[in-house]
Amino acid sequence: MRNAPTILHLDMDAFYASVEQASKPSLRGKAVVVGGLGPRGVVATASYEARVFGVHSAMPMAQARRLAPNAAYLVPRFALYREISEQVMALLRELSPLVEPLSLDEAFVDLEAGGTAWDEASARLAGIKLRVDIRAVTGLTGSVGLAASKMLAKIASEQAKPDGLVVIEPGSERALLGPMPVRTLPGVGPATGDHLRRAGITTVEELAEAGEDELVRLLGKAHGQALYAMALAHDERPVVAEREAKSVSVEDTYDVDIHDRLRIGLEVRRLADRCVGRLRGAGLSGRTIVLKVRRYDFSTLTRSETLRGPTDDPAVVREAAARLLDSVDTTGGVRLLGVGVSGLADYTQEDLFAQAMPAQAAETPEETGAEVVAERPEPEERSWRAGQDVRHAEYGHGWVQGSGLGRVTVRFETPQSAPGRVRTFSVDDPALESADPLPLVPDPPHPPARLGRSGSGRHGAAPRTPEERSDQVSSEPASLPKSWSGTEGGETTSRP
Repeated sequence: MRNAPTILHLDMDAFYASVEQASKPSLRGKAVVVGGLGPRGVVATASYEARVFGVHSAMPMAQARRLAPNAAYLVPRFALYREISEQVMALLRELSPLVEPLSLDEAFVDLEAGGTAWDEASARLAGIKLRVDIRAVTGLTGSVGLAASKMLAKIASEQAKPDGLVVIEPGSERALLGPMPVRTLPGVGPATGDHLRRAGITTVEELAEAGEDELVRLLGKAHGQALYAMALAHDERPVVAEREAKSVSVEDTYDVDIHDRLRIGLEVRRLADRCVGRLRGAGLSGRTIVLKVRRYDFSTLTRSETLRGPTDDPAVVREAAARLLDSVDTTGGVRLLGVGVSGLADYTQEDLFAQAMPAQAAETPEETGAEVVAERPEPEERSWRAGQDVRHAEYGHGWVQGSGLGRVTVRFETPQSAPGRVRTFSVDDPALESADPLPLVPDPPHPPARLGRSGSGRHGAAPRTPEERSDQVSSEPASLPKSWSGTEGGETTSRP
């Protein structure tokens, strides 16, 4: 481990919810919850005002509504989040070529590799400047942790939340970690935490005192040795700029279980097309097609098929997904479907037509009734989702507060305006249309970064969103002794 706190960890504060508050003046300082709004939706991010009521990431949306019934519940706007994330990642890449994104709102930076910092003072200055630049470019706040290792830098940023900076000086690590719960350490989830608790180990200090041999006996060689090293504050993991995406996937959870086999097939086809869209957007192809099915009883099945070479051909992916669906019993209904592609590559194998139907047959709607249904235009009234950007011919830019019973309620305001007025329209009002989000900062001092190949996770591009991560990290900061709490201005240095 290096002898200076030159590893920086940035974590944007309640990122999705903060973006929504910044773009909607009427929501600033109020409880905001972003996520799926259906009966089976989950919380992606909750503002700090909503967290006071116990709402947190990955919580079922129905439970969040019970805890905070008066909060604003909004659908995510991922295109905007990705654009702002790219602006933040561009600022990080100005500090160092070694930037390791973990998600849209979180990344490690090796300041020493960029010549930006070499000791505690220069690292602190870099962290302070970064926070100022992020606010100037995006209008948002981020919390910064600085330490000599990735593990400690992340712990420091969690202690800095919200809108702060914490430096952990080399030599103070053991005193810092000792009283913390074992769940603070990377790799200690609920199951491992319960296993250690039953063995009488609840703090990092007790973990270190148990010794390596005891931890290997309890957890196995690899996990036990790694955990013992972290309990001693040893973390040699480098910041890795290249984080190749392992897979690209999409999935949908349905408000009501789907029983009709034809509709299930149509949904799989639609998901396959969306998956290929993401694949092509990332400039990738893949050779293993994966189908995920969660049935009515919550049992989850996955099926996969490996092709002869990588592809980004929608017909090939659709055909493979359909074959995989044929092997799954959907009797009783399904509540979730997903299609993914793994075994990714930067090129496409051209000669793959033998693995799919002939192109003409695959694209001919008359071949199956399913195709006819899939292509039929929907005559239903337009759907307006809470939080969606809209524009009215007379009143200008606004966002949807809610809709139902043939009416849609819109609040007309912009990121730079005062809280706006609310008006209600018919859902088919021709003067009302969808709109693109407005920039949070109209003229940032740094030019906004162009949207990159966000799906690839390369060169600092944000690789995945919280809802695309299966290893969801708790949004709650690790607890520290009271003596470590921040001072005014959100900046503090840890002391043993």
